[in-house]
Amino acid sequence: MKNNTLLLWSFSLCAVAFFVSGAEENTVFKDEEFKVPHGENETVHDRITYNMRKSLDLDVDGCILVPGEKRSLLDCGFNVTAKTIFIIHGWTMSGMFESWMRKLVAAMMQREPEANVVIVEWLPMAHQLYPDAVNHTHQVGLSVATTINWLQEEQQMPLQNVHLIGYSLGAHVAGYAGTFVRGSVGRITGLDPAGPMFEGVGDEKRLSSDDADFVDVLHTYTREALGVSIGIQQPIGDIDIYPNGGDVQPGCDLTSVLTSAAGGNFMDVMKCEHERAVHLFVDSLISKEHTSFAYQCTDSERFKKGICLSCRKNRCNQMGYNAKKTRKRRNSKMYLKTRADTPFGGIHYQMKMHVFNRKQADNADPTFYVKLYGAHNDSQDLHVDIPNKVGLNLTNTFLVFTEDDIGDLLKIRLSWEGASESFGSFWKNIKKNFWDWKSSSKPTNQMLEVRRIRVKCGETQKKFTFCAQDPSLTEITPGQGITYVKCRDGWEVKPSKKRLHI
Repeated sequence: MKNNTLLLWSFSLCAVAFFVSGAEENTVFKDEEFKVPHGENETVHDRITYNMRKSLDLDVDGCILVPGEKRSLLDCGFNVTAKTIFIIHGWTMSGMFESWMRKLVAAMMQREPEANVVIVEWLPMAHQLYPDAVNHTHQVGLSVATTINWLQEEQQMPLQNVHLIGYSLGAHVAGYAGTFVRGSVGRITGLDPAGPMFEGVGDEKRLSSDDADFVDVLHTYTREALGVSIGIQQPIGDIDIYPNGGDVQPGCDLTSVLTSAAGGNFMDVMKCEHERAVHLFVDSLISKEHTSFAYQCTDSERFKKGICLSCRKNRCNQMGYNAKKTRKRRNSKMYLKTRADTPFGGIHYQMKMHVFNRKQADNADPTFYVKLYGAHNDSQDLHVDIPNKVGLNLTNTFLVFTEDDIGDLLKIRLSWEGASESFGSFWKNIKKNFWDWKSSSKPTNQMLEVRRIRVKCGETQKKFTFCAQDPSLTEITPGQGITYVKCRDGWEVKPSKKRLHI
């Protein structure tokens, strides 16, 4: 597995280098060059197709909107009172639509059957070396803006009804369109906006929160190689959501991709994580019963500790199409965990437990698991991930994620993994015995005490306290467990009514 990881990292470095190859020969966005190319409008329009969809099947020709030709609006049956949604692809190595486009268009048309769903097809300009495609993005954005301005003039189309959805480079195209349009469009959604050549540049040279009344961004591939990442790392919208920290996406690791039914290669690993933003958005269109919530937090590490599950003062929001517009506040970073496949949503729990040191367990490095028993179902044994090991004689806060909604919690089982139950615990025990021998101390039967566990559910905002089922059994040793049931200690509060209607 270690060799596979090294191979993947090496390939990622090469791929990113390819993305930015030729950058010195194709200088991007010099200040003196960053101007609206008014004289190229007709040429740009000739190379861009506005494909208004009438069928869920992309193999069936759509109706082409021709900017400036009123007849095309009548032929396509453009509905000025409905939403108008522009879907913008990014850089392409094949010169053809990728499979995600079919899924996104079909899901959008099913969710918004009355809407004008328009694909902005700029394949001839996107199927070039990456730096050249980057240089075309502001021209394509100008074309989209010109088309929107024409729809305003010709049809009095309300800008609030316009939603631009851009993937990768397409997200920055949407940003330029929002900059150049006369007025402010209602919403722009950036699906893992491209990072190379956009990271760290000024707001006017990429998608930013100023480009629409509401700008929401999903970041799914922010790992860095050669100083850049495939998806942009910095927050650039009104809300910036980082599923799984914006890092490794479940189901996209090398082993999962290579052993999938379709097989795969190194490039598929990168594609899986970059494209996951699209599939999360599609999931939000079709999975109304599995809403995914993201939570505001300063960084991924604090979120992993379970600290950030508050919904007070707009600190949580739905991910994807159902995201709610919030008061303008620049760069609100939000996090959540997801499943590996659709439906991607799950349930987040913050757990707090005070671990008391008993019987000279100073060197204890326990591996804890919890099993949650719910009104609808029970979870599997879930590993308790506590960064920097369990703290003794203090309160530990950690995050637990369940892939299914098990209903209201009824009880919790806390287990301390025994020395022979996994390789990790076996190795920990070997190291402990070694240091006990080095220090001439006799190995002791380690014992810790956990009297109660406090739990908060992010999705419902409900809080509960669980006390040991048998008050006399609160001490835990390797290979054993304790069961906790609901009790009262004043921490419980009623869920926020406002949160339940978000």
